[in-house]
Amino acid sequence: VQLQAYGGGLVQPGQSLTLSCASPGVTLNLLAVTWFRQAAGKKREGVAYTSPHDATTWHANSVKGRFTISRDRAKNTVSLEMIKMKPEDTAVYYCAAANMNPSYATWAEEKSYDYWGQGTQVTVSS
Repeated sequence: VQLQAYGGGLVQPGQSLTLSCASPGVTLNLLAVTWFRQAAGKKREGVAYTSPHDATTWHANSVKGRFTISRDRAKNTVSLEMIKMKPEDTAVYYCAAANMNPSYATWAEEKSYDYWGQGTQVTVSS
């Protein structure tokens, strides 16, 4: 089972971009979903999480107020809306899904997730 992350591209600082995560073979509505990113030479980090059960979302401090994760349950997709983008947001972005809903302490850990997408490149540059 593989998730599909798409929507990446090249934007200028201050602009916006929205990523989407989909999976024809998995009901994302039933799974915890998190967006991760990995910049060149750095560890993969959790960016934003959405609960399968309710409207709970968590965002990394580095993106709070600029990134918003959301679900479209009718389409079985999870999106990451990114505004006021910065060069330091440049990375490959991955979506991941978990059968077991992680806690606040573990949502940003890669080992909490069972399914991964292939990644989509986001570049913020003038």
